[in-house]
Amino acid sequence: MKKRIAILGSTGSIGIQALEVIESHQDLFEVEVLTANHNSELLIKQALIYNPNSVVIADESKYSEVKEALIKTDIKVFAGEKSIAQIVESDTIDIVLTAMVGFSGLIPTINAIKSSKIIALANKETLVVAGELITKLAIENKSIIIPVDSEHSAIFQCISGEYNNKIEKIYLTASGGPFLEKDYEFIKNAKKSEALKHPNWNMGNKITIDSATMMNKGLEAIEAKWLFSLKPEQIDVVIHPQSIIHSMVQFEDGSIKAQMGLPDMKLPIQYALSYPTRLKSDFKRLDFANYPMFTFMQPDTKKFRNLALAFEALKTGGNMPCIMNAANEIVVNAYLNNQLGFYEMSDIIESVMEKSTFIQKPSLDDYILTDNLSRKLTLSLIESK
Repeated sequence: MKKRIAILGSTGSIGIQALEVIESHQDLFEVEVLTANHNSELLIKQALIYNPNSVVIADESKYSEVKEALIKTDIKVFAGEKSIAQIVESDTIDIVLTAMVGFSGLIPTINAIKSSKIIALANKETLVVAGELITKLAIENKSIIIPVDSEHSAIFQCISGEYNNKIEKIYLTASGGPFLEKDYEFIKNAKKSEALKHPNWNMGNKITIDSATMMNKGLEAIEAKWLFSLKPEQIDVVIHPQSIIHSMVQFEDGSIKAQMGLPDMKLPIQYALSYPTRLKSDFKRLDFANYPMFTFMQPDTKKFRNLALAFEALKTGGNMPCIMNAANEIVVNAYLNNQLGFYEMSDIIESVMEKSTFIQKPSLDDYILTDNLSRKLTLSLIESK
């Protein structure tokens, strides 16, 4: 039987590529649900092509537009964030691909886990914000979480078949982003157009800025802790500008396994949807002759302070990653709107982390309140600039 897929965030980079993977394997997958935040135009186009059972537009002001465009089809149309959170509970869904950006993916993912769905997780903020809660729910509801991020997919692939072998350490690789070779003064005055020029990956604006600040790698470190039951000291970040080695696992005998390939998100997306089977693909193959040298270096946390802040949140635990994540989402948006300088993002995140109320053992309500208060504090600090 075909696996029925719900794509939360189908109009984003991951969602679009997931649909391409599904289209290449129509004998194995079918689209059951598509959701989008504001991009009603693309959601309508996708719905007409892939004919899902249902679509949801989070922006309720776009409901009439989507409904009218799909009136001649059998596709059910819903609107609002609550509808996204509810639709993942449907019995007709086998896999929920969570490709929503930021905190908005938390409640839908929780509901999907409670409904014992397979989760193809591309929304790293879910585990960053509430990793302890999410992993506990996944165990209780026998819900499988398969990572989609290239780095976590790499770790997941490296430990496959190594069930009885302890992980000594993991190495999350980072390209270094567009400012790897730039000095502090250049980065300090960098415009968003420069920060959005990622050297290897084609991603959405938010994650591209996170890559430029290296916050993305910090978020991945926190996510890795929960995905693979690791301690902070078992997680390391290494700069690998070629982006061919997507991450590595070191076992207690000292041996290291790496997962390699050209930078292409369709590969980890396909692996997550087809796991444990590897499907034949026409993805471009790696030619080692084109990469005669792999280089590695330690990240400069003075130049990229967000990485240090993320590891501080990781070690502190509790609701601190939630505080940091909320502040980061707000400052990135402000930077994209030319309201902040590059390093002012780090300044404000650090200030929010210092001024917010710390909770060691937060509940879901605590996470929601923490996120809300942290965003308000961040906005007030931006306005006072």
